[in-house]
Amino acid sequence: MATGTHDALADPRNARVKIYVNGRLVPRKRAVISVFDAGFILGDGVWEGVRLHNGKIAFLDRHLDRLYEGAKAIALDIGKSRKQMTDILYKVVHANNMISGVHMRLMVTRGMKKTPSQDPRLGIGPATIVVVAEHKQVNPAVYKSGIRLITSNVRRGYPDVQDPKLNSHSKLNCITAIIHAHAAGADEALMLDPHGFVATCNATHFFIVRKGQVWTSTGMYCLGGITRAQVLELCHENGIPAQERSFSLTETYSAEEAFCTGTFGALTPVAEIDGRTIGNGKPGPMTRRLGRLYQKLIERECGASL
Repeated sequence: MATGTHDALADPRNARVKIYVNGRLVPRKRAVISVFDAGFILGDGVWEGVRLHNGKIAFLDRHLDRLYEGAKAIALDIGKSRKQMTDILYKVVHANNMISGVHMRLMVTRGMKKTPSQDPRLGIGPATIVVVAEHKQVNPAVYKSGIRLITSNVRRGYPDVQDPKLNSHSKLNCITAIIHAHAAGADEALMLDPHGFVATCNATHFFIVRKGQVWTSTGMYCLGGITRAQVLELCHENGIPAQERSFSLTETYSAEEAFCTGTFGALTPVAEIDGRTIGNGKPGPMTRRLGRLYQKLIERECGASL
């Protein structure tokens, strides 16, 4: 049974992976940071999740664009150039002899603080940089059966409260949303914008299909999703009508198909929302078609299978 977009098959190799922590590669059990790190104390940092396929990190330029944009927005000096950050990521890949089926989490925090406090002037060192790479394949049950969503009462907020465009370490609003979903027996949460229109999911982006058209939210109240943008680009390239627009739960419940997008799961079918079966409750033809187009895009980006 599927348990969400991040449901992965167990892989014993992950017990032996080496983790990058501030310039050192250490065993998983010794990959630690200080309790005085700004990321631990406050969730003060930015991060990216990337995929390794055929020895190449997919769409790395787009991920680094988002990372450095977020860091600049919160006045966080990463202390590494894009070239240096790229070298770090591939250092981790090579140290773990990884080629494909790998998910990597790059995390950057404001670093050590002299005392627990919000004030960034109390930092006493450079940014903390951590890279966790794991052998990680999506559980096939996710694609076969789809996932169940429930609409959370936690909304995506205005950018003057906490900008949804920031891929920050502080994800408590999304965590609260998925807690609500689990308590209601669903896999993940659908989140509305401040006006009551569908915005996104707690950890992925959300699409519906209505009468042959692909709809997703305006993007005003969600992270600038890389897979989301690529799905829209694939639609335009392949003559599939696609819109970024406001739409309600009423329109969502009566959609023929729904799916989520994200770096790890790519396109994940949605079978049920708030107890309503979407379409026939199985992955629909548009979802399957876009999934195939996205896989071809990955192959073009990273080269043919080794």
